[in-house]
Amino acid sequence: MKESVNIPFNKPYITGKELFYISEVLKSGKLSGDGEFTGKCHEYLENLYGFKKCFLTSSCTDALEMSSILINIKSEDEIIMPSYTFVSSANAFALRGAKIMFADCEKNIPNISPDEIERLITKKTIAVVIMHYAGISCDMNRIMEIVNKNNLVLIEDAALALDSKYKDKPSGTFGKLSTFSFHDTKNIIAGECGCLAINDEQYINRAEIIREKGTNRSRYIRNEINRYEWIDIGSSFLPSEITAGFLLAQLENLETIQNRRKEIWYKYFQLLNPLDDSGYFKLPLIPDYAKINGHIFYLVCNSLSKRNNLMMYLKEKGINTTFHYLPLHKSKYFSNYYNGQELTNAENFSNCLIRLPLFFELTDEEIDYIVSAIFDFFKKE
Repeated sequence: MKESVNIPFNKPYITGKELFYISEVLKSGKLSGDGEFTGKCHEYLENLYGFKKCFLTSSCTDALEMSSILINIKSEDEIIMPSYTFVSSANAFALRGAKIMFADCEKNIPNISPDEIERLITKKTIAVVIMHYAGISCDMNRIMEIVNKNNLVLIEDAALALDSKYKDKPSGTFGKLSTFSFHDTKNIIAGECGCLAINDEQYINRAEIIREKGTNRSRYIRNEINRYEWIDIGSSFLPSEITAGFLLAQLENLETIQNRRKEIWYKYFQLLNPLDDSGYFKLPLIPDYAKINGHIFYLVCNSLSKRNNLMMYLKEKGINTTFHYLPLHKSKYFSNYYNGQELTNAENFSNCLIRLPLFFELTDEEIDYIVSAIFDFFKKE
């Protein structure tokens, strides 16, 4: 490849049918949410993954905020969650007055440690929020044993985990509530969009009300009542039909998109394995119970300086990479509230993890170029 190449970190993939579905939405005259295309997206996700009910939202953040309302948080209720996650995981529950209890990652996987969950449980704990990093499933047998034993609500932040699995069970089907993202950095995209998946029927009716600003408007639209009114707290969480039309085009091509992304993931893994064997960095560890979805390919370097130097070197070669989360327990906002122990694994991943380009249209030639540049960097060390 030429040295003038510029490989982006991410490039949204367009299937070709998005504009057709958007034009159908425009012809219908129904642009606001919960129309035909929203219904088709709900049906697709429910049938494919076995959720009891899905509700599209404007973002995964919205879905998390709906979850926080649904579990009836009271002031000083404690919620356990990973520190190594996106800020929305914590914000949604902090907004309802919860006390956030941050847990460390497992040593070799950027997922929440079940031992850490057990360590943090108190009489005030009401829920556990987990996040399947990079689409690699958390240790669900251990986690389910813990939450069931302590009668806690499990919420899966599956923003990165659409189509990944724990053994043969889809991620997002373990928690009473689960949330997904269709942001344009994800495998399946709609610009800005999310989904709340419900696996416990007790939450379905109230979720519908919360999503419609705390009103029973959905029942009114179905002609089940002759007027609608404000009956609960809520907000405007619905995406437009234009967004739903775009998303449907993506969902219909899920298998094609996933197959290519996983091909890229495994090509990286195979080509970079000799450098892992030589101790230059660690490749992703995939437990026997996890089936990946090809969302993120990352390396864990041996130090912060090594990670930063590698990123700069690749940038000079026209390869755009990035790190990921900053530990929330050390954030500017939360550090004044945190009086717990150091979360060394989360801090290590924050300092040493680098994400490589991974998108549907990334070519084999570009992958070879990226891998060759990584080899060249470490040969010069």
